[in-house]
Amino acid sequence: MNPIDNPYTPGAGTPPPELAGRKSILQQAEISVKRSINGKVAKSQILLGLRGVGKTVLLNRINQIAENEGCQTAIFEADPYQTLPKLLTIQLHRLLLKLDRRKKAGDDIQKAFRLLRSFASAFKVNYGEFEVGLSKEAATGELSIDLTDLLVSIGLAAKHRHTSAMIMIDEMQFITESDLSAFILALHQISQLQLPILFFGAGLPQIAKLSGEAKSYSERLFDFPEVDKLDKISANQALVNPVKCEGYDYNAEALDHIFKQTQGYPYFLQVWGSHIWEVARTSPFSKDDAIKATERALDALDHGFFKFRFDRLTDRQIEYVLAMSRLSELPVKSTSVSTEMGITVNKAAPIRDELIKKGIAYSPARGLLTFTVPGFKEFLLRTGH
Repeated sequence: MNPIDNPYTPGAGTPPPELAGRKSILQQAEISVKRSINGKVAKSQILLGLRGVGKTVLLNRINQIAENEGCQTAIFEADPYQTLPKLLTIQLHRLLLKLDRRKKAGDDIQKAFRLLRSFASAFKVNYGEFEVGLSKEAATGELSIDLTDLLVSIGLAAKHRHTSAMIMIDEMQFITESDLSAFILALHQISQLQLPILFFGAGLPQIAKLSGEAKSYSERLFDFPEVDKLDKISANQALVNPVKCEGYDYNAEALDHIFKQTQGYPYFLQVWGSHIWEVARTSPFSKDDAIKATERALDALDHGFFKFRFDRLTDRQIEYVLAMSRLSELPVKSTSVSTEMGITVNKAAPIRDELIKKGIAYSPARGLLTFTVPGFKEFLLRTGH
């Protein structure tokens, strides 16, 4: 097939040509957005899932839905090397500028800008006009208090302009527990005051547990939609519909082979689809084409997607993940990993915690551990690390 016409889009957060199997999540998000903008109570949401299931794609689509409904949005990715106050200052400044364009008499928007300036000063954030200058809206330096005051002021400004403000944060697992606790407390206050601010987040599965540990009422404040791999029908739609637009198709054996190889993970479906497009010479694409695509896809993943994550590990972290891969099946018991490594549980525990903080592994239940990256165990076994 002509590579210029390749319809598949394997990439980090790149929208697929066919967003299959996610209708219910998007419908619920749209309901929440519309309720918020109409002045009704709406529940914030945090999307949970492994790497490669399309959380970022969904968050971007929700952002688009919110903007289409006339909401003012701020969307960004949490960063382990930047504080939440800094990231929020930059994005909330942009959000306030959007609100300011909706002209309306009153001092509310200027008060919000003053609070943001004071917030930036209190947390030593250097960003544009917030770099210097004093504000009569004094901040306390306590994140939960100052962030609550700031979000309340933004919520009031949005309410007076008959709109809603949406804050969206990807990669939430990189937010520190103390910052997450303060953020949840501020959102709780917003919910109690019924102000039109809604939050959508996305992160690895441990976020639900971290949120609960940060604040016990998190399960009442947020919905936690699980973004999982696709079932076979949805996976086939993700593969077939894009090529049908180009006048091509798959036979059933090719689809079965690719589903078995990818297990329905959206990112992998895009990788396999992209490679079968390159190797196929006729339509419908056959099982032989799918087998050739598998060889190319695994090679590309081993030298890119998987290798990038493996290369970030220290020597002792590599020893830990290799021990995990040698055990029978995932998830594994932490005690079994330490036994496999030949060290005590106490010595293995800090390594385990490091892998969780790096987003390589997570604990689905007490005492258990598995990889956040689908296929990572098979990569380790396949490449002989």
